This record gives sequence, C-alpha cells and structure tokens, in this order.
Amino acid sequence: MKTALIIPALNEEATIGATLDALPRGVFDQVLVVDNGSVDQTAKIARAHGALVIDQPERGYGAACLAGIAAADESIDAFVFMDSDGSDRPEEACRLLEPIRRGEADLVIGSRELGEAEPGALSPHQRFGNQLAVRLVRLFFGHSYTDLGPFRAVTRAGLARLEMADRNYGWTIEMQVKALLRGLRVEERAVSYRVRSAGQSKVSGSVRGSIGAGFKILWTVARLRFA
Repeated sequence: MKTALIIPALNEEATIGATLDALPRGVFDQVLVVDNGSVDQTAKIARAHGALVIDQPERGYGAACLAGIAAADESIDAFVFMDSDGSDRPEEACRLLEPIRRGEADLVIGSRELGEAEPGALSPHQRFGNQLAVRLVRLFFGHSYTDLGPFRAVTRAGLARLEMADRNYGWTIEMQVKALLRGLRVEERAVSYRVRSAGQSKVSGSVRGSIGAGFKILWTVARLRFA
C-alpha cells in the first residue's frame, strides 16, 4: 500500500522543519506540504527538508487539502492529513494507517479525546465546539465520534466516494458525516496532542477564527442532515 502525507501550512516557518524531520522513516511514499498563501519562509524550509511543496494561494484548510490530493501521485492508495504546527506526533500516523493496511477501515480519525492531550493543548472553546459537533452527529446520524481531530487517514477509494467539496473550516466534519452517509468503514484511534511549539493557531488562536470555524461546522452538519 502506497501512502502520502499531506500537511497544509500557513506561515509555519518556525515549526515545519522540525515537523518534517520527525516523520517516521519508510512510512510515506510521498510527503506534500501545501503552502496555503504563506508570506514567510515556510515553502523554502519545507523543500529544504525534503517535502514536495504545492502552492495553493487560496486560503482555507479544505482548499489546501484538496490541492494536496490533486497533486499526489496516482499510485497513492491512502492519505494521511496532519497539521504543521508540531501539535501532532508524526510517528502515530502508523496507528491510523494500520486498520487501513489490514483492510478493516476506509477512514481512521485520530482522536485527541481518546488519547492524551497536554494541558493547554486544547482550549476550552475547542473542547466545547468538538463536543457539541459530535453530539449533533450522534443525534442526527446515529454514530458516536469522540473528536473532529485533523490527524486522520483515508483511502483513495474512500475519498472518491466522499466527493469532498468544503474549502475551509468545514472540511473535517464534512468528511466524517459523509463517511457515515456513504457507507465507509470508520474507526477512531487514540492520538497524542501537544501544545503547538511556536506561533498561534489560525483557528483557535483568534476569536474570529473560532467563531468562523464553529459556525461553519454547525452549518455543515445541518446542510448534510437536511440535504
């Protein structure tokens, strides 16, 4: 099974090098960093650390993920999505890929709630928003997720069935809800979560980002429920 790692990155020059250096050897056939309109040295540093850099000037997490998928080699069988800020532990990607390698899952979500999050890694409003979203998913779609964690693995065939479209904050919830609606085999695996090593989160680090993300997540759940 050939795998690709997709890392969306926006102004992460302080962390992207260390993130790439920490990747487990022999796990990924391709490592793609999607530069999402950075104005710093993110792209240059990523190239220097061996990543294939994809330019996606349209800001938005979903837009970056879609650009990475489109740029991946056609031989790739499964994708892992991971943040660039040092909060995820790259070696734990193997946990997410194992159920896919065994043919037991199409989508595996890395759950920070099942795993161990460092104190302060998840803000109170992040935890509240996640819990509200997963409760709505349980209410409307009958499945009990524990998290909307961005660290996840999915097969290429599964992605094709999902027909992902969201280009910003709704990407993670769109994937998880569509997976239920379209019959993908979904699992969760415990993952660690660290306080980001530098800088500020583009979403939870600002009031505007938090409100925007929360609204989009709730809107996406409602849209898919009543479509």
